[in-house]
Amino acid sequence: MTPKTNEGTASLDKALDVLDAVGGSATGYSQAELGQRLGLPRTTLYRLLGTLVARGLLRRDPLRRVYCLGSRCFEYARAAYAMPDLVAAAAAELRGLRDMTGETAYLAALDGLEVISLDRCDGAHAQRSHSAIGQRKPLHCTSQGKAILAALPPERRDALVRDMTLTAVTPRSVTDRRRLLAELKLTAQRGWSIDDEEIVPGVRCCGAPIVDAQGEVRGAVSVAGPAFRLTMQRLELLGPEVAEAARRIGAQLPAARAARPEGEARVVPGDWAFEGAFPCWVPGAVGAAGGAGAAGAAGGRLWWADRLAPALHAADADGDATLGGFEHPVQALLPGPHGVQVLAGDAWHLFGDDGRVLTTSEVREAGVTGATRAALPRFGVTAACAGEAGQPWLCQADGDRWRVVTVQGQGAPGASSHAGWRLPEPATALAWGRARRTVYIAAAGSGTIYAAHEGQSGLRRLATVPKGSGQLGGLAVDADGGLWAALRGGWSVARFEPDGSMDRMVALPVPAPTGLAFGGADGRTLFVTTAREALDRESLAAAPLSGRLFVVAGV
Repeated sequence: MTPKTNEGTASLDKALDVLDAVGGSATGYSQAELGQRLGLPRTTLYRLLGTLVARGLLRRDPLRRVYCLGSRCFEYARAAYAMPDLVAAAAAELRGLRDMTGETAYLAALDGLEVISLDRCDGAHAQRSHSAIGQRKPLHCTSQGKAILAALPPERRDALVRDMTLTAVTPRSVTDRRRLLAELKLTAQRGWSIDDEEIVPGVRCCGAPIVDAQGEVRGAVSVAGPAFRLTMQRLELLGPEVAEAARRIGAQLPAARAARPEGEARVVPGDWAFEGAFPCWVPGAVGAAGGAGAAGAAGGRLWWADRLAPALHAADADGDATLGGFEHPVQALLPGPHGVQVLAGDAWHLFGDDGRVLTTSEVREAGVTGATRAALPRFGVTAACAGEAGQPWLCQADGDRWRVVTVQGQGAPGASSHAGWRLPEPATALAWGRARRTVYIAAAGSGTIYAAHEGQSGLRRLATVPKGSGQLGGLAVDADGGLWAALRGGWSVARFEPDGSMDRMVALPVPAPTGLAFGGADGRTLFVTTAREALDRESLAAAPLSGRLFVVAGV
């Protein structure tokens, strides 16, 4: 006696039957064919088809008048098995195995107690293996499953074997755990596995595990075909070739990373600027005058400037205050011994922790000598940043070119300049990477980011940002050595790995981020200055927070 089901469950079963039938057909079914195949009343089937089409799970081909799977099914499959790195890395190797053997090559991944087929490259023969992409198979009777099990750490492998039900899919399937473990031991020793007609009668298969550079098992690759062509003697010859293909796939895979939050930009309370720029974090400062909160008092302060309506700002993650203004546009900003140094016009101004311009006697007490201040260039400076122990790096004009130099001995008599690196275009931003002792240089004109290692004369082109992504703005290096760049006009900031690959991107609610700096108690809060100058009315209406300071926590 079959168990009773309520009407809702029965309707769901019928809808799933329709999906299964359509999904199993390469050409689709008409309504009449579905009704005949499933034995459903015409009105019931009409209602189910209408609902499935409306939800995007099915689509009706108007020319052939048949129903096929809809795009929503592919979206669900993509969300469930998003492994683009593995599939891309395996594509060429699958074709190579197919071309070498003439048989169908498969890519699969572990899913619970089963393997799921992710990709295949069909063999050249009319009679060939043709398992569908997305098909699931047991671990214990497939070459892919046994290859993955053999490569797993012993404790994980033993747990999976213990939980499996060793069902006899064919008369040749392994159903004894001791025999399975012995076969897995042999597979681990030689690096490849065999399915001897254990999942499909008359079909043999040879598989090997895909292991990345960190030792993580990411899947398996295999070759399958009729037993009369894939004899046991031939499999013995093919096994090492399949294992070598799997090794090459694993070598291409990036390290598996734990999911990280993308971060959300939050505006800092305070006034907007026409063009915010030059943010730098100075640890251990008192709270910003007139606005910055206790967090700034305890852990430090962010200094930044409005370039066009020249003014100095002081902020922390909780608040931003505007300090004194300048008669001339601000060209650069550097952390000082007890505050910040600002280049406005043709002079450097030193501000103390309390936000006041220091007097001559206070400057001497702070340990900043006249020789040191005189060594800082005042003309032609296009970008600046602080290096080791506050040592300034600057880009300035050098004839018809530009040069990135450092002023050594900051804070002591006899400061001198470093020969630096010559550039074909002006640097628009600099950042110091302590871990690799590298100066990162942004050239907005060409969209190029250079890396210059201290002690080396050459420049390395790290990355080039396409114009469609936005114009390069400020740079900042995070605690893990990643380089962040503001993308002006791109509504975002991006992170680059040391090899130049873009690692991640954080969206902003404004189009023109200009400068970046890391600060906060743990050094992992990203501060972003932005601009509103030159934005048209439509852009300002869409981004009313333009010109404000933003923070992105925990990056």
